[in-house]
Amino acid sequence: MRITVFGAGAIGGYLAARLAIAGRVDLSIVARGAHLDAIMANGIRLMEDSQESVTPVRATARAEDLGVQDYVVLALKAHSLGPALDQIAPLLGPETAVVTMQNGVPWWYFHKAGGALEGTRIQAVDPGGTIWQRIGPERVVGSVVYPAVEVDAPGVIRHVEGKRFSLGEPSGEKSDRVMRLAEEMVAAGLQVPVRDDIRSEIWVKLWGNLSFNPISALTGSTLAAIVADEATRMLARTMMREAQAIGESLGVRFPIAVDRRIKGAGDVGEHKTSMLQDLERGRPMEIDALVTAVQELGRLADKPTPTIDAVLALVRRLAIERVCYPG
Repeated sequence: MRITVFGAGAIGGYLAARLAIAGRVDLSIVARGAHLDAIMANGIRLMEDSQESVTPVRATARAEDLGVQDYVVLALKAHSLGPALDQIAPLLGPETAVVTMQNGVPWWYFHKAGGALEGTRIQAVDPGGTIWQRIGPERVVGSVVYPAVEVDAPGVIRHVEGKRFSLGEPSGEKSDRVMRLAEEMVAAGLQVPVRDDIRSEIWVKLWGNLSFNPISALTGSTLAAIVADEATRMLARTMMREAQAIGESLGVRFPIAVDRRIKGAGDVGEHKTSMLQDLERGRPMEIDALVTAVQELGRLADKPTPTIDAVLALVRRLAIERVCYPG
């Protein structure tokens, strides 16, 4: 089995390291910069469970050198996917599966979704439907990623907690390709449930991300601080209720109550969201995948989003002023 992890940052690096240690697949990674240089020179270094391992892995900046793959894992951020399409193309053959590990609303959301919106392209994450056309939604295996992982230094991945990568076909079927991939990931020491409704799981994670991430960026606050403050907690709750109305109108099941989801975020503690971390580092924030796309779904579902609209306007303005908005 030939697998390429495209984008070997924190999550991609962690997945690649686990697969490399298991040694069961023909693994490659596509990376860049100092991170790539370190992996090429020394292998990928993983710090996990008070242990350290260093494992050689095929790494390159030129995906075209790797040839057609059985699976391509897209582990880069949503706003980086469009610019990478030319690099991804040589990896794709007629039977190649593409595993999407981006946060937020995925570009393929309405593929095999059924209903009146079947086949709709989401402009916030796929302007003009370019990704849909170039990759093809029929290749997609959806994924929801839970591990907390950091890149401590070039080539050095530190696992904080969590080993779950949920997988699911957009159609909900338990296909051979998704089951084979799950088997290899489980053999690499990961928890890999295969879901028959991956969209509902996407929404449960998105539920918190669309609210806590922009509030965190706007205030500089950690998750614990946002939840402890009544005003910001209620702001997040209002955004989440708007999003829940959209999701439920699209057939999504929310298996937990909103207040339990908020408590879970607060229990994470003094953690800075990824959006706040990106802002502090001057990097593009995942505004469109996490927030703008939800606003767009609200328009499609004819559900009002006044609070989401207001917070989106503020965080987008902040990103533009800091020159870290990819739009």
